[in-house]
Amino acid sequence: MQRTWLPTTLAAAMFLAAPALSRAETAPKVNLGGILAKQPEKHKAPDVAAPPAAWPRLDSGAVVCRSQADLQRHAAAMRGQFVGSSDCHLISRATAIAIVAREGPGQTEVTITGTGETAWTDAWLPANPPPGTTTAASQ
Repeated sequence: MQRTWLPTTLAAAMFLAAPALSRAETAPKVNLGGILAKQPEKHKAPDVAAPPAAWPRLDSGAVVCRSQADLQRHAAAMRGQFVGSSDCHLISRATAIAIVAREGPGQTEVTITGTGETAWTDAWLPANPPPGTTTAASQ
């Protein structure tokens, strides 16, 4: 009976140490005399600035039509009116453009950079570029 305190003390110490050991990753790093094995440092990805986006551009999902009349027919079809076919397609990825003319709030004539194709779009293109973009004039 003289040694009954030893198992009780060890059990109490393990009971009290278990929560601290289970939070070893979030707890401050303590060596505890070599009891805990050193964990390797986790490598983080380096902070790299994203490349500036081109402006003006049409983002994925924007509608581009061959003529202004095609754009108007497309808009009527979107309102549920029965109209003839329109020569329009969706942009699949962000595409740099140049704004040629604006005809009202939802009709903008653009030239697609690279192909030189002139088209009409109903995409909202503000007059001033958003922050973090590069324009052809600033390059």
